[in-house]
Amino acid sequence: MSLDRALALVDAAGAVGYPNPTVGAVAVANGEIVGEGVTEPYGGAHGEVVALAAAGDRARGATLFVTMEPCAHHGRTPPCVDAILAAGVARVVAGCLDPNAEAAGGLERLRAAGVEVELDDRFEARRQNEAWRTWKAIERPFVIYKAAMTLDGRVTVPGTRWLTGDASRRRVHELRAALDAVAVGMGTVRADAPRLDARDVSVTRQPRRLAFGRGPLPPGSTLELRQGPLDDELAALASEGVQSILLEGGPTLATAFLEAGLVDKLLVFIAPTLSGDGPRFLGALSSPRELLHASTCPIGHDLLVEAYLREP
Repeated sequence: MSLDRALALVDAAGAVGYPNPTVGAVAVANGEIVGEGVTEPYGGAHGEVVALAAAGDRARGATLFVTMEPCAHHGRTPPCVDAILAAGVARVVAGCLDPNAEAAGGLERLRAAGVEVELDDRFEARRQNEAWRTWKAIERPFVIYKAAMTLDGRVTVPGTRWLTGDASRRRVHELRAALDAVAVGMGTVRADAPRLDARDVSVTRQPRRLAFGRGPLPPGSTLELRQGPLDDELAALASEGVQSILLEGGPTLATAFLEAGLVDKLLVFIAPTLSGDGPRFLGALSSPRELLHASTCPIGHDLLVEAYLREP
């Protein structure tokens, strides 16, 4: 399907539209792809406009596959809905709706103008802009809890500094480089004095480095102390443009975030080791939590488990 091709365009491009979403689009006429595109860097054309420009006159009567509902408002660029109507597209298939109330409603506008529309709602489309979607829909950052543990659920191994291998630790630094903020609790700050920066990977910008909990910070710490209620702190960070947070704290902070319903995604790196002793990666929860879209993949000798607490 050409929606699969549009999704692949975004996967290949990465978050080029940041801090806006990245959208892929493919125009198809008579069973042939006649134009395709992906969102240009911030301030540039959206994916739909790029694809329509590539298609030219062949867009008339075509089907346009887009990873997200075309925008219906005038921001830094004109509405994509207007470009689609002007191009004479006959049908639009979208991979997900736009959660931004200001820009949503594109499919309805197209339908009202006589364009055939279809919503092929896909998790794969929603996850491509999962942080931005959460930031827009519920006005807080998308929170990923990252943990490393042994096969018996412990976060330490006696006599060993590292639980996981080099490949897993590199993946964590790649995550730090890709997200807006990294956070730990004050217990981790006092015990480990973590730097929380992205090292030995390509970095466009370093994340903000946060410590949640009661201060003061130790002398010389370069972390940003956030002492208020978690809901309030996340709302404040969202208002400052923070769309995503990687939570790397210990079990106390992770349990507090989970109990408050503030974790969106889990990334658990499991080492092929039995510790036999030590703290577990989570404390007691008041009730079970159902996990969604769970998947696994090998990272070196370790196993990465990914799962969601809520739909993106």
